[in-house]
Parts: sequence; structure tokens; C-alpha cells
Amino acid sequence: MIKLYLDEDVHEDIAIALRLRGYNIKTTKEARNKGFSDVEQLKYATAEDRVIISFNVADFYKLHSKFLKKGIKHSGIILSKQLPIGIIIKALLKLLSNVKRENFINNIIWLGN
Repeated sequence: MIKLYLDEDVHEDIAIALRLRGYNIKTTKEARNKGFSDVEQLKYATAEDRVIISFNVADFYKLHSKFLKKGIKHSGIILSKQLPIGIIIKALLKLLSNVKRENFINNIIWLGN
């Protein structure tokens, strides 16, 4: 199963809803990583073999490109614009049921609504 890590800009209610459906989720608060840089967040997620979810589209897109250029691997990034929590949860559930774990590695996946 895909393990997820929520960036600090992602509402914690999303973690609660996904946990109720059996997903392994960790938030930045739970990891005691609040205030860490985006690089530190992505490295933490990768060390934990977790796909990071963020609304910080521009910064994580740049970070993804930087990692690829330097040959640094990551566990995957899910990016989305900020939408109502219910829409995010539905879109994540659809994505997680349709995309295999290996498709996340070193990739950005855009969350559609």
C-alpha cells in the first residue's frame, strides 16, 4: 500500500478521512517537522518511503526538477491546488485506487477534481 505524508499546508482532516479508509498517513505535525523547508520535507518523505502531498505547486515542481537534474530520487509528489476538503479526499481515493506504487517514484502526479 502507498504510504502518504501530508505537507503542513494540507489540512489534517484529510489524514483522518484517509486513515478511516485504511491508508497509512503521517502529517508534518505528527513527524514534528513543522517549519522544515520543502527540501527537508521531501527528503523526510523519501526516507520514510512516503509520497508527499502538497498544495505548494510551484515550489515542489521546482524541487522535483532540481532532484531529477542532480540524480536524487524521491518517493513521489502529489500536487493539487487548494480545493474543498471533500473534493481532495475523493480525488485522492480515486488516484490511490488507480495508480500503482511504482508510478509515483520520481514523479509528480497532479490531483484532478
